[in-house]
Amino acid sequence: MLLPGTQLLHLPLRCIRALGHRPSRSRMNLGELVSALNDFASLSLAESWDNVGLLVEPSPPHTVNTLFLTNDLTEEVMEEAVQKNADLILSYHPPVFTPLKRVTWKTWKERLVVRALEHRIGIYSPHTAYDAIPHGVNDWLAKGLGACTSIPLRPSTAPSCPTEGTHRVEFCTGNTEHLDTVLSKIKDIQEISCLTTLPARVEGEEQIRVSLNCSQKALLKVIALLSQNSLYERTEILLLQKPLLPHTGMGRLCTLSKPVSLSDITERIKSHLKLPHVRLAVGMGKTLESPVKKTALCAGSGSSVLKGVEADLYLTGEMSHHDVLDAVANGISVILCEHSNTERGFLTELRDMLAINLQNKVNIVMSEKDRDPLKVV
Repeated sequence: MLLPGTQLLHLPLRCIRALGHRPSRSRMNLGELVSALNDFASLSLAESWDNVGLLVEPSPPHTVNTLFLTNDLTEEVMEEAVQKNADLILSYHPPVFTPLKRVTWKTWKERLVVRALEHRIGIYSPHTAYDAIPHGVNDWLAKGLGACTSIPLRPSTAPSCPTEGTHRVEFCTGNTEHLDTVLSKIKDIQEISCLTTLPARVEGEEQIRVSLNCSQKALLKVIALLSQNSLYERTEILLLQKPLLPHTGMGRLCTLSKPVSLSDITERIKSHLKLPHVRLAVGMGKTLESPVKKTALCAGSGSSVLKGVEADLYLTGEMSHHDVLDAVANGISVILCEHSNTERGFLTELRDMLAINLQNKVNIVMSEKDRDPLKVV
């Protein structure tokens, strides 16, 4: 029975569900999510100087409902992540790069760590691991050129094959007493691994075959030792080369299906990156109508990757003044788009790929405050 003056509200069924029975999105444990992110792009592909992986970890247990994507984690972006109830921030650039000696309120990077821990937000950075992977940042940047084929400028190698050493040394001897002395001295050499001894028959004689892995530096010491003990002539030295990973590595050399003018390729890049302006240096002897067939590109700061590569055009975010001069003197045109402008657009594709990879178990949102700090005025 309704009280006097009470009105009966007729709500659609979907509204009733929204009020009281909204299906909850699955959550992921932080460790499970980090493991999935590492599987998506192995951190072993990152450059040795980089700082990648989980940089800030709230005390366990920590579950993630909202994964927040940004190219750069600034204080403004951090406040946005707090407002959007982020549980983990995936920041392409690592906000913690050089070691912090303290965590106070004094510097902006320290404040990022403080704010993250206060609000139980983890921070994860993939950086150059995303540069190297197929369908990563550099392949996304290459899409702005039009139809083309591409190969990595600096291919990545399989990280665990072989596990240790750059060279394998093998030799045989029949003098076991003498061998014990040699092996004792070999074991004193640093950067020696996988040392094994096996019985072997050489030209009808019973001998001992020794095999070891070593670094380039240790190889010189091993050869010197074997020469002193008259074993060098019976020694085999093998170079251990790690296999290349297909379509994986830093930078890309792109060959267009059909040559286009420098003017046209510039407009394509501006359209792809949604930029009204880019910086262009025309190669010596070239004009805006000169054809572009091969483009070498590297997202971010590409000088070290592009230097010395033969191409019609270099495309990157930033290069030093003198590296631009060198390229131009060699007849290579250069397009600079500012550092993060060559990276940020990848986040849209990343969001969609991670949604599939994580089976929609977490809510993935992109920063609306993240932007390149430089603009043309």
